[in-house]
Amino acid sequence: MIGLERVVIQAASLTLASIFSRVLYEGGGKLLVWMNKNLGDTADRIIAQASEKYVQNYSDRHGILKVLGMREPVPLESVYTMVKFLDRSEIRRFESIESLEAAYRQSQGRSFQPQNSIRRNGLQVANEKQFLMVLGSPGAGKSTFIRKIGLEALKGEHGDYEHECIPVLLELKSFNGNEIDIEKAIAQEFKICGLPCPEESTTKLLEAGKLLILLDGLDEVPSKNLNEAIHQIQNFVDQYDKNRFIASCRIAAYQNYFRRFTDVAMADFDPLQIRQFISNWFYSQADRELGTALKCWSLMQKPENAAAKELAQTPLLLTLLCLVYDRSQNFPQNRSVLYRKALRVLLEEWASEKRILQEEIYEGLNTELEEILLSEIAYTGFVNDRLFFSQREIVSQIKSFLTDNLNAPRHLNGEAILNEIAIQQGILVERAEDVFSFSHLTLQEYLTAQYIDDQRLTLELVTQHLKDERWREVFLLVAGITRGGADELLLAIEAEAKTYIDTPKLRSLLQWAHTITDGSSGTLSPCVKRTTAIFMALIADRALDLARVLHPGLSRTLDLARTLARARVPEFAHTLPQTSARAATPTRAFARAMTQALADELEKLKIFCNVNFTVLMARLEAVKAKMPDIRQPADVHQAFQNQISHTWLTALQLNPALVSLSESELQSLEHYLYAHCLMVQCKQSAVRVSPKTWEAIEARMLLV
Repeated sequence: MIGLERVVIQAASLTLASIFSRVLYEGGGKLLVWMNKNLGDTADRIIAQASEKYVQNYSDRHGILKVLGMREPVPLESVYTMVKFLDRSEIRRFESIESLEAAYRQSQGRSFQPQNSIRRNGLQVANEKQFLMVLGSPGAGKSTFIRKIGLEALKGEHGDYEHECIPVLLELKSFNGNEIDIEKAIAQEFKICGLPCPEESTTKLLEAGKLLILLDGLDEVPSKNLNEAIHQIQNFVDQYDKNRFIASCRIAAYQNYFRRFTDVAMADFDPLQIRQFISNWFYSQADRELGTALKCWSLMQKPENAAAKELAQTPLLLTLLCLVYDRSQNFPQNRSVLYRKALRVLLEEWASEKRILQEEIYEGLNTELEEILLSEIAYTGFVNDRLFFSQREIVSQIKSFLTDNLNAPRHLNGEAILNEIAIQQGILVERAEDVFSFSHLTLQEYLTAQYIDDQRLTLELVTQHLKDERWREVFLLVAGITRGGADELLLAIEAEAKTYIDTPKLRSLLQWAHTITDGSSGTLSPCVKRTTAIFMALIADRALDLARVLHPGLSRTLDLARTLARARVPEFAHTLPQTSARAATPTRAFARAMTQALADELEKLKIFCNVNFTVLMARLEAVKAKMPDIRQPADVHQAFQNQISHTWLTALQLNPALVSLSESELQSLEHYLYAHCLMVQCKQSAVRVSPKTWEAIEARMLLV
């Protein structure tokens, strides 16, 4: 059943009938006389019927959710996740672009909202505040929250709203004419359900303070009517201030219009809310039996879906993610497909559903032009490592775009465009006074990639930004966007990576990896064997990352090696050097070598040529028998560790000098391995790659 359950409707109807009866019968007057004269003994029955119809109407109109082309509506209560509020000052507390940038860097996350802000339960705040203004970006869940509060009020003592009120929800976009009469609009709601004398009844209810008036979408009032709507709302609140009011508005459109209202802002969903939303979304019996919600949530936790999880902080885009997952039980491997869909939702679909594409700006600035404009702003900021922009900067870019583009409309101005993008679509968001950013870092990355593809800047991307991990997501998106194939990108990464192996020692290390694995009987590809050899020599995380993306089946073996390599021997842990990865290598070699399980894994994989792990284990057991007592001096322990390392490296036929790398050599090797890992991931994210090109690249991987 869509909306409220029947039993809930019946209980809510009794609550409303009680309020109607008490208010309409108390005090006598013309209304009571009229009711007694015209209705007589049937008055109570008519009020009861009107109450039930009112609850049913509210449930049917506002108790369901159907957005983004959903095939079927779903009950709002079945998927609703309780929201949290920030005090408005929390999102406006930064005084400059520099302080915003610093706060974002310190958070080490991908969210633009302050992580240490106090967040309060939305329902609790609604219970506390008689006059509440709920602010938020498009798709943040403002309307859903207001509808949910109305449902809770309808339930009376069975709901979580603590005040005895009849909720009346008015969509302010309906005030599109010259006449704006709130009391008349409320009376119309009661007239529809058959309440006797709706106009007089409305007045009585307002005078008694028995209404919860929900004013949804102040930002959706047509511009020509906005001042009049604000004036009428202010007067209405002052006239009937015994009632309770909750209004909503997009944060970029709000100018502190209502002096009596407490302003709060919708907080982004935190991980717990995201998980709860997913669990609520996949609520059917079939989904519960299949564990669909847990599978969706688990997939979102994977590192490759970190940017998708960022989109999930916004309820609208989390709904999109759930719809995408529901259709295929997966997220697209080509993530650019998902992010393009998210961008289009904000540019077109959501705006269309909310009926806001009526402003003059959208008559001249079509979606394609707007996307090109946004991609220029995104790219310029990303190149300069800027996430926040002054209003003046953005307006200047918009003006330049309009001037330089022959097909761009000339009658528009930069301020109007920025204003509408921020208010209506929420792609650019005002984070402090006259300071903007993209609503999600993911969208800035996607638009940056779009600009690179449009302007054919692939080679520049590789030569200038390959070593900068901040650009990782952009690389993957460029690979996914380029419809002509990612061959050029992959070859450019390979060529640039080769320049990092710039010392004889690094070249010799790669040559050793080739020699020790070439011709081994294992079935892994040569590049996977070479990668594993580098990892076993250095226990380098980058080599582990590369091995994983090349051959996911190796994860168990290499994770075992890394875990053991980082273990500490309790008997002499306090004597071990802790300052650098190279200093701890002998201890890691000891922990690794002392485990029969690892030796068995390596023996089974047959990655190495002429390495006898049985003999190696026997030799290491002999060394272990000579482990010094914990009371021995540090130099004795160091000598013991050196002996372990020598035994291991000898078995691998590896000159110890090759793993004694300088800091600059370690960094170069780190960049080299990272570039190869990124190259493999770009290949996996690409729409199209020539098999011949990739076979050649793979054959050359980790070779001098």
